[in-house]
Amino acid sequence: MGVLLYYPTVNPPTEVVHQALLYWDGIASVVPRDPRLYEALVGPELRRLEERELYRPLAFTDESLDVLDRYGPSPHADQNWSVLTGELRRIAARPDPPVPTSPPEAVLFTSKITYPLKQLLLELGLATNLVPWSFGAQLSVSKEVQSLVVGVLARELAATTDSALFPYTDSEDAYRNSLRPASPTRCLAWEMELGRLLPVPAPDTPTEDVLAFREKYADERRRLMRALHRMLGDLRRDYEHPADVFAQLRLELSEAVEDYRAARRSSRMAWAHRSVTVSVALAAAAGGALLLPDLGWLLGTIGGYALNVATREIRPLARARDDHDFSYLHRVQSGLA
Repeated sequence: MGVLLYYPTVNPPTEVVHQALLYWDGIASVVPRDPRLYEALVGPELRRLEERELYRPLAFTDESLDVLDRYGPSPHADQNWSVLTGELRRIAARPDPPVPTSPPEAVLFTSKITYPLKQLLLELGLATNLVPWSFGAQLSVSKEVQSLVVGVLARELAATTDSALFPYTDSEDAYRNSLRPASPTRCLAWEMELGRLLPVPAPDTPTEDVLAFREKYADERRRLMRALHRMLGDLRRDYEHPADVFAQLRLELSEAVEDYRAARRSSRMAWAHRSVTVSVALAAAAGGALLLPDLGWLLGTIGGYALNVATREIRPLARARDDHDFSYLHRVQSGLA
């Protein structure tokens, strides 16, 4: 089912960790490549999950950063670098650019980024060196700059590893930054809200309880996610006929949702519904009335859950590199179901 790649910080919120454990194969985050910084920054829960092969720390190596400086580790790295530097210059040219503060609003570890990028941030006045530092060389930056830079790094890592990684964030700015164009070509996407189909345990639920549920109801979890991912893939390929896609998968989705609901009832845990937005890049250029955002197709109800598909159009979207290139936004501001 793939792994959630959380950004922009190293340690995801507990509810994001629980989301990953229930509906994906695990969680990853972008960490500094210095082992000492890793030991200092990564929390104990992530370390326990790493021992169980459920957490994967990701970092650029010195060699890959050198390649990125010159050519980029992926065919799109030069485009990403161009977009990133262009956005940073635009931010710096604003009448009210985000000025680094002390104490810092956000930090960037220099061992996460390339030397040319560090120099550019300093030259544009978007970063200042933090001296002294607690965990290695750091830059003071705004949250906007942090989310933009780490978001690009996260997507670059997702494109260059051998695993299916789904970039995922609880930062609105970081999510919107991921929808910036990586090339002059305009690419369309549908944005869908799937949160009510993917409930998570209520706050303060111990992670051990979540792991126990994950193992006991593995079949129900996988069946639900297979159905959802199949729907997203079919919508990406057959964007002109979303109602047909839904009709074909309605029974499979309905049964998967009902089985998972029964598993939740058996668990005796309290559950919360939090917003999860998925942006699906369309596989080909498209146009015409079907892409007008005000059409707002309501394709039906699955086991009591309203599923709104194609209710919002995004222009432009960073060009998808692989079929699994979805961006997830986890919003925490939701009450208990």
